[in-house]
Amino acid sequence: MFGTAAPGTLLKSPREIEIMARGGAVLQATLQHLKAHVAPGVTTGELDALCEAFIRGHAGAEPAFKGLYGFPGSACISINEEIVHGIPSRKRVLHDGDIVTLDVGVKLDGMYTDAAITVPVGTIDAQTQRLLDVTRASLDAGMAAAIPENHVGDIGAAVQSVVEAAGFSVVRELVGHGVGFSPHEELQVPNYGKPKRGRKLSVGLTIAIEPMVNVGTAKTRTLSDKWTVVTADGKRSAHFEHTVAITEQGPRILTLG
Repeated sequence: MFGTAAPGTLLKSPREIEIMARGGAVLQATLQHLKAHVAPGVTTGELDALCEAFIRGHAGAEPAFKGLYGFPGSACISINEEIVHGIPSRKRVLHDGDIVTLDVGVKLDGMYTDAAITVPVGTIDAQTQRLLDVTRASLDAGMAAAIPENHVGDIGAAVQSVVEAAGFSVVRELVGHGVGFSPHEELQVPNYGKPKRGRKLSVGLTIAIEPMVNVGTAKTRTLSDKWTVVTADGKRSAHFEHTVAITEQGPRILTLG
């Protein structure tokens, strides 16, 4: 995810959703490919190069983030207290006990998908493992609320409930978004809220649901590189994301293998 959303038509046809699902399959395969290469001693720059090569190895697929708003990498790769938008670098080395977020977008046949996972580097402590488990569970809860006639607020309330019940905090300054015709469409999908508030979820809407969860304060700050967003207190953050279509049968996760 990035900052400014592009306006545009939100609802997608069944054909467009199928294209997104094909791109989403490439995206999920990319994330699993990167996850398999996460290890102490690996650099985020190496992971970014693997990301771009893997995506381009699928006919017609392109890294959606490369050059987007001037971002230099194909993946946002964020370590420990970095929440989002970490810039890949051959100088950033992963160490045992770290966690690393891999946030990737794919463009295929003119349609975009977006997904993220946070993975351990080697062996992590119990609190950090709980952070990952809770963040994943909050994403599941948010996706389960993505049904026709619910509202954006139902998604946020579901995420917030899981996170805060576990004693963690939800980042409020960064949100999910519409996705499909462009990497970021006009709809915002906060990870907090009240049920039945906000836009009603219509069949054909495609959104990126992406809880960003902190161990400590929800407050953030942006580093001098103008990209990397970190926790204000330096404590760890996790981020999981899927692109989801609202269908008559319920939520359809488009970024699965």
